[in-house]
Amino acid sequence: MSKYIVAGRLVAFGFSLIASSVMAALPQSEADRLGTELTPLGAQKEGNASGTIPAWTGGLAVDAAPIERGFMTDPFAGEKPKFVITAANYEQYSANLSEGQVAMLQTYPDTYRIPVYETRRTAAVPDSINESAKRSVTNVQAVNDGSGLSGFESSRYYAFPIPKSGVEVIWNHMTRYKGASLKRDMVQVSPYPNGSYSLVRFNDVFSYPETVTGATNEHMRTVLFFYKQRVLSPARLAGGVLLAHETIDQVLDPRRVWLYNAGQRRVRRAPQVAYDGPGQASDGQRLADNLDLYNGSPDRYDWKLVGKKELYIPYNSYHLASPKLKYSDIFKAGHINQDYTRYELHRVWEVVATLKPGQRHVHAERRFYVDEDTWQIAIQDMFDGRGALWRVGEGHSVQFFKQQVPMYAGETLYDLQNRRYLAMGFSNEESHGPVFGEKAALNDYSPGALRLEGVR
Repeated sequence: MSKYIVAGRLVAFGFSLIASSVMAALPQSEADRLGTELTPLGAQKEGNASGTIPAWTGGLAVDAAPIERGFMTDPFAGEKPKFVITAANYEQYSANLSEGQVAMLQTYPDTYRIPVYETRRTAAVPDSINESAKRSVTNVQAVNDGSGLSGFESSRYYAFPIPKSGVEVIWNHMTRYKGASLKRDMVQVSPYPNGSYSLVRFNDVFSYPETVTGATNEHMRTVLFFYKQRVLSPARLAGGVLLAHETIDQVLDPRRVWLYNAGQRRVRRAPQVAYDGPGQASDGQRLADNLDLYNGSPDRYDWKLVGKKELYIPYNSYHLASPKLKYSDIFKAGHINQDYTRYELHRVWEVVATLKPGQRHVHAERRFYVDEDTWQIAIQDMFDGRGALWRVGEGHSVQFFKQQVPMYAGETLYDLQNRRYLAMGFSNEESHGPVFGEKAALNDYSPGALRLEGVR
């Protein structure tokens, strides 16, 4: 019997021992709110009182704009900013900015700006995923003090579309729909304060268990997704491969990670790829749990749901994702070129994570601002052990309209203390945009396949 199946059964057994920490699912009457007073994914359907946030009317059409080599053209290419927030005028907009955004404006007063456009509520997912979200309402429960889920195999997406706690909002981010599977070539950079950087190119492959041939019911119960990241360049790093089986409850069943070192031609387990362990090839500018703005077990933090607020967040970032841009156009000293960014006023869930007594993490507090329409983290402010603001993360999102997938076009992580930043997920100069729906077999995500990946 596979040791991973055994591990999965132990997780299931563990769930039965922690009934006292189960957070109950909701009644059918709550589920019936989805698609009526709420959007199918749980956002407020109506706009705001001032009209600056419109009603959600179904999201962006699947044929919203032409697609070339997998790259979407901008459905809003003719639009101009309504106004631009700068270091000189930010105080009049401060109610709709995070502390991290204000700090970026103050730190880079001559170059950092926030161009604000008309709000477009473009989010949409396939009908089958909307139905999954509705099943989640009455079936999914948070267990083990919020570090795991039960009943999730019945839906697989959007664990808590009507959240009642901070950790449930974060679970929505981690269980959001990213396409049935994804393959992409992309880059990561970590510029120095003077703007110099080296490109690190990756090939990323991602699959949900339900799309993987050979995956079992135990995988459906215990694994959120499979992930593989191969370094393509520079030569000194090329051939290194990271493989992860992202388990659902990482307290009872820790994340399973392997690394293939091309120089040593050796595969080894990598338990350090979690929490505040180092991010791959990031020159110390990214933690393991910074990927996708946040990932992994929530067990080291207490999560407080502050509520909803209106914030200017990166949105519909089609210009930033354009293949007409060179990487040298985007990656500049201090921060990415904000002239290519687009911000809109959206409702977000504000969640504050505070490090639990006795737990360890370099970020003692984190403030998350999660888009209500997509459940993607849009902005994250991170604080050190002294309470000082340290890092600011932004997710520049787009709606992949043909596939109906809301996803990041790029992620940025700014370090206010060393004046460096990390940007990743950008594909502008690659030969093709992200590819969805690739077929995969369970063996493709096995440790034994890593050596083959490393020599391709």
